[in-house]
Amino acid sequence: MTLTSILPTLRASIPDPLTIDRWPEWTHPTTTDVIVSGVSMLRLVDICDTPCVHIAAAVIPGTHGRPSDREQASVVVARITSIDRLGVLTLDADLGAVPAHLDEVRMIGRTSTRHTRPFQLGGAAVTLPEDVAVGDLVAVPCAGSISCRQLRTAAAS
Repeated sequence: MTLTSILPTLRASIPDPLTIDRWPEWTHPTTTDVIVSGVSMLRLVDICDTPCVHIAAAVIPGTHGRPSDREQASVVVARITSIDRLGVLTLDADLGAVPAHLDEVRMIGRTSTRHTRPFQLGGAAVTLPEDVAVGDLVAVPCAGSISCRQLRTAAAS
């Protein structure tokens, strides 16, 4: 449990921490964004729309963020397209075919000072602020190199 989960109003001034081993090299959160190797995920969405992918070197586990010279990691940014009354989220990307670290899903694009709660995403529980809404963006770290083609939903095909 983190200080921002106990006192969610702190998210307006400090970002929720992330597990550095699950994200690509040089990843750091802000209160509204995730910066990966100097690239803002919000700016990436401005340029590419959603879903979009950023690929960088993976982090060697247990090294406090040292980049791997062999492995890659990705961040997928997707938009929430629906939330049913049971808390099941639907994205404009299908994360079922990629090795996503769903325990690290982060809402980006705005700061929420509401408490977090579990939602369902692709059969897994994810924790997001309780005021998450249709149209919000989420950033999801993934192991390996992911292509946008792997994220196509049935509706987009």
